[in-house]
Amino acid sequence: MKKNNKKTTIYTMLLSTMILLTACSSTQEPAASSTPTPSASASSSPSATPTPSSVASPTASPSASPSTTPAPSSTTTTVSKQLKDMLELAKSGKVSGIPFAATTGLTDDVEKSWGKADKTESAGSGLYATYSKKNAVIGFNKGSQIIDIRSNDPQLRTLTLSQIEQALGKPADIKLNGDDTIYIYTASKAFQLKFIIPKSTGKVDHISVFDTVHSVNNMAG
Repeated sequence: MKKNNKKTTIYTMLLSTMILLTACSSTQEPAASSTPTPSASASSSPSATPTPSSVASPTASPSASPSTTPAPSSTTTTVSKQLKDMLELAKSGKVSGIPFAATTGLTDDVEKSWGKADKTESAGSGLYATYSKKNAVIGFNKGSQIIDIRSNDPQLRTLTLSQIEQALGKPADIKLNGDDTIYIYTASKAFQLKFIIPKSTGKVDHISVFDTVHSVNNMAG
């Protein structure tokens, strides 16, 4: 009987202890997790790599390139050569397109080649023969010697004073004759090259190669 009582008492004590332990474990708070949440990990990730548009291109050309002098156009070069050729011919008393020369040519030479003039009129103490189809006027002194050769070739009528000065520099002299301004260049000791420009057009009307030695006086261009 006593052994049975002792067993019963031991069982009772064990059962009470188990019940007590179970009650204690059910009232404890769960331990906090030490693993970081996904949202925290995302917030600590590195910033996005810059896009190519925000990076300066190493091959980009500078905004301002060094200035360069533009090459002259073919038209400017052609006009300049034309004017320089005029001055060169004038040194010999000649004009392009007209087969006579001042000083050495005579009235008879012109009439034999071109025939009678359309009209002949006096200017100063000389005579001027107009040949309309040749775009020319030939001036003679009293000895029938050519002293002035004028050309009004239509190709000359595109020339301006600016182009003339760019090619030949400033004129040696300037004279006025009514509406016309005469720009005079010295070709040689004997000859002058004149550009006659009316105020109304601002472009060359005709040119003149004038013999200053054998002319009776300095007749108007």
